[in-house]
Amino acid sequence: MTQLSQNRSPTIGSQRSPAVPKVPSGPLAAASAVVAKRLLHRIAARLPLRLAYPDGTVIGTADAASPTLVINQPDRLARRIGRHGLIGFGESYMAGEWESDSLTQVLTVLATNIDNLVPPPLQWLRPIVVASHTNSSRPSREQARRNVAAHYGLSNDLFEEFLDETMMYSSAMFASLPASWPDLAAAQRRKIDRLLDAADVGPGTRLLDIGTGWGELAIRAARRGAQVRSVTLSEHQQWRASRRVAAAGLSERVQIDLRDYRDVGGNYDAVISVEMLEALGFQAWPNYFRTVERLLTPNGRLVLQTITMPHHRMLATRNTRTWMQKYIFPGGLIPSAKAILDITESQTGLCPVDTFSLREHYAETLRLWRERFMQRRITLAHIGFDEAFARMWELYLAHAEAGFRSGYLNVYQWTFVNQAPP
Repeated sequence: MTQLSQNRSPTIGSQRSPAVPKVPSGPLAAASAVVAKRLLHRIAARLPLRLAYPDGTVIGTADAASPTLVINQPDRLARRIGRHGLIGFGESYMAGEWESDSLTQVLTVLATNIDNLVPPPLQWLRPIVVASHTNSSRPSREQARRNVAAHYGLSNDLFEEFLDETMMYSSAMFASLPASWPDLAAAQRRKIDRLLDAADVGPGTRLLDIGTGWGELAIRAARRGAQVRSVTLSEHQQWRASRRVAAAGLSERVQIDLRDYRDVGGNYDAVISVEMLEALGFQAWPNYFRTVERLLTPNGRLVLQTITMPHHRMLATRNTRTWMQKYIFPGGLIPSAKAILDITESQTGLCPVDTFSLREHYAETLRLWRERFMQRRITLAHIGFDEAFARMWELYLAHAEAGFRSGYLNVYQWTFVNQAPP
């Protein structure tokens, strides 16, 4: 009996209780902690940010309304930053060594000033801020599956706690901002409809959906009369999406495969991929676009929704390991708009014909998810997600929101037409 024919979800993932590393010790950790403390104080002195210590000392702006980082265990925080940079900063939050009533605002201030956190005379201290890694090669199919499972294999129950009824885990498109929770489901459907419109999806369209999610896009495309093939590397998502398709009475129009996009064959009038490119790593981007070109019919359309960062930041970080890669999205890298356009222009016949930004909408989407997640922390604890996990995901959602609030991150819907010769 196959997994999809069983009456239960695939086995739940294992990172319900992330192990926070021990605080670094020894002479090197002590020395690096001194440097980290000075750097923290310098940052607070130059930015609209306050550091509050257990003895009542406050460093930074005199404006009490400014975002405040409350440091519960100063030495432990400094040791983590000194030895492990921004990864240590995140791990310190997971351990409860610092906190903030305005977490997103603190992170927004830092994201806005990311290029200036380490001043030029102290650039030799860059290892304090970022950690390097050498695993930048194109991931194997097995590694790609493991990377996806590390996030999406946590549990469908987890995502159901903070996503709306559409189960869309990407930027919504609101009718107006700011928004509230009751607006989210309609905003997600509005986003999907814009993607389908851009891809000219209608009766008879052969559509390939790369990255199934939980199936809402495939369902809405099938209701337009399209014949949909959707591929995912997540057993959890395939299981749940297939049941949602069946419940909608659309199984004859939607095929959901557990398959790497590189192994897809056939020809399609349109390809849609929503926030999947970020999971591949920069070495895989050229092959991704060449694969899409191969799958598209002449004049077929690729509609891509993807998060982007500034090109110079992408170049600076593509060989570094971040807290987000270690704990949330292993193997991933956010592309730049320039990288996408350079690759498609130089290596494919995919020609961009439309670009649309959803940056402010994503910030609002993330705020609603984070607030919902925080409201459901007790429920999450009951299904096995402990306090360290809750703090880890609170930081992840706040960090992402801060990226869009600050403008460090953007998110685009791109439409490309395949002009490669048949």
